[in-house]
Amino acid sequence: MPGGDGKLSHDLLPGEKGPQDSCGVFGVWAPGEDVSKLTYFGLYALQHRGQESAGIAVGNGRSVVVYKDMGLVPQVFDESTLNSLRGHVAIGHTRYSTTGGSRWENAQPTFRSTPTGSAALAHNGNLTNTGELTKLAENACNLDRERLRRQGGAAPTTDTDLVTELFATHPSRSLEAAAMDLLPQLRGAYCFVFMDENTLYAARDPQGIRPLVLGKLDRGWVIASESAALDIVGAARVREIEPGELIAIDEAGLRTQRFAPAEPKGCVFEYVYLARPDTEISGRNVHAARAEMGRQLAREAPVEADLVIATPESGTPAAIGYAQQSGIPYAQGLVKNSYVGRTFIQPSQTIRQLGIRLKLNPLREVIEGQRLIVVDDSIVRGNTQRALVRMLREAGAREVHIRISSPPVMWPCFYGIDFATRAELIAAGLSVEEIRASVGADSLAYISLDGLIQATTVPQDKLCTACFTGKYPIALPDAELLGKYVLEQPGPTSPDAVTVSYPATP
Repeated sequence: MPGGDGKLSHDLLPGEKGPQDSCGVFGVWAPGEDVSKLTYFGLYALQHRGQESAGIAVGNGRSVVVYKDMGLVPQVFDESTLNSLRGHVAIGHTRYSTTGGSRWENAQPTFRSTPTGSAALAHNGNLTNTGELTKLAENACNLDRERLRRQGGAAPTTDTDLVTELFATHPSRSLEAAAMDLLPQLRGAYCFVFMDENTLYAARDPQGIRPLVLGKLDRGWVIASESAALDIVGAARVREIEPGELIAIDEAGLRTQRFAPAEPKGCVFEYVYLARPDTEISGRNVHAARAEMGRQLAREAPVEADLVIATPESGTPAAIGYAQQSGIPYAQGLVKNSYVGRTFIQPSQTIRQLGIRLKLNPLREVIEGQRLIVVDDSIVRGNTQRALVRMLREAGAREVHIRISSPPVMWPCFYGIDFATRAELIAAGLSVEEIRASVGADSLAYISLDGLIQATTVPQDKLCTACFTGKYPIALPDAELLGKYVLEQPGPTSPDAVTVSYPATP
């Protein structure tokens, strides 16, 4: 978030960074099945949630083997690699980094070996109390980070690695018992799938900020970040993992226990942008929610025009909804290059000047002389929309009216989405009219927060809307204890330290 879901719409300009997706996790317990290949295809379905690295861990009752590398799922794994990963239980991960930089050492699943067994862990989300957890690890694990650095050792550099370290603190205790002890001490967003040699586990934070769903195979169980991944591997959807719930699956069957009371605050941005449109969250199909956002947007912000077009592909469902409600025809006005994905090759200056055309190109025959309504899911910095408006005008559009199917993004996320900093968010410093002038549109309108909430069909008090409102449902620590590199630097004065600001939690 990427795969065929089109999650690169915000990364249209070379070097332009939009809201980066949280990670994707997948787990399977299925004796007699090819669990590594099931996990591979599950991760393929979740590729939109992270494109930096991918990994799979497999357990066979005697040992756990982990294979991971930088790159997309099909770049990391091939047939021979998957055939070497044999067992009955597996977990997988596709990563976008939110804590810890984008490098091999931070790829997941993370792993620890103890005298009595092994633990492998994959995580979607972002913990906010890593400072507390580091102190806990220093006390419980005799973890001396400075000594390890001096000796060239590997101190935990991600929140996920830190949790894995803490899981392995007491080798005489089962992984399940360690989880029940540790999970109530975690703060922030987390969907975990983890395992030892025999058992698959899954846990979701008490607020249930990120989605996690349980599915059933003929001969086993599947856990995934999104229900679309269940469909891909032929698993029947059973239910969502409850907030504050720990599930364990082994030869004795499935058992569940609660480590904290549920206080649901699901991420509303999953409906706007992050999740695949063929996923279901809290009983609501994401495509249906996005189409309703478009219909609501048409009711709230009508404008006379000739055509409705989308910024493909994340804006497409809302654009269709806008056209349905307004009666203005929907047309494909932009062609997307589906094969321009995450690249490690920096574009030349000549290519950079082409900007948005690297990934989108206008259909002049469709848009020339037309008054256009362009529907997109959000505006972050505004650079992409500015380039898009210019390109459409050069292609002959008479008017360009931008409609956004989410409210203005004004605050950063600390729960698993790597937005731009608040200083970089265009809506944090400019009014809607000033943004319109900045991007060069004839008009600009956003959906209201009430309209967005209504489209999800989830009550507002059960959703996290912090990126729009600044109301963070989980208390945040001091600013110097937040940031992507908080575990990779000696202190907050490091050149790479991230400075953040946020309002008081209500």
